[in-house]
Amino acid sequence: MNNKAQTPEIALTELSESFGLFGDWEDRYRYLIDLGKRIPPMDSVLKTEETLVRGCTSKVWMVAGWQDDRLKFQADSDAQIIKGLIYILDLAYQNRSRAEIESLDINKTFEDLGLDRHLSPNRRNGFFSMVERIRSFA
Repeated sequence: MNNKAQTPEIALTELSESFGLFGDWEDRYRYLIDLGKRIPPMDSVLKTEETLVRGCTSKVWMVAGWQDDRLKFQADSDAQIIKGLIYILDLAYQNRSRAEIESLDINKTFEDLGLDRHLSPNRRNGFFSMVERIRSFA
C-alpha cells in the first residue's frame, strides 16, 4: 500500500498536508473513509479470536510477521473510518525495521493530523490499541 522508498516521516508529512487541504472535519472524515477503501480486504480465515485487536469498539483484526527484517502486517475492520486509521498505520509501520518502528512518534502524527481533537475517545483508544499490537510484534 505504501511506497517502500519513503520514510515513515515523509509519508506521514504528505498525509498531514493532504488533510490540511480540507476546510472542515466532515471533509476530513470523508477523506479518511476514502483512504480506508485502499486497504485490501483480509481473508475471512484470518479473522479469528487470536487476530482480534482488543481495546477497539469496532472489530479489528491484525496479523503480522517479518520478512527481510521488515514488518509486514495486514489489518481489517468492520468500520470504514477504522479502515482509514489502518491506512495511516500502514503508512507509518508497513515495511519498517524494528528501529524505525521504535523511533516513530505516532502520538505526534496523531496530533499533526488533528485526530487527537476530532476522533471520539473510543476510536482514539482503538487506534492506540492497534499501535500497541504493532509494537508488540516489534
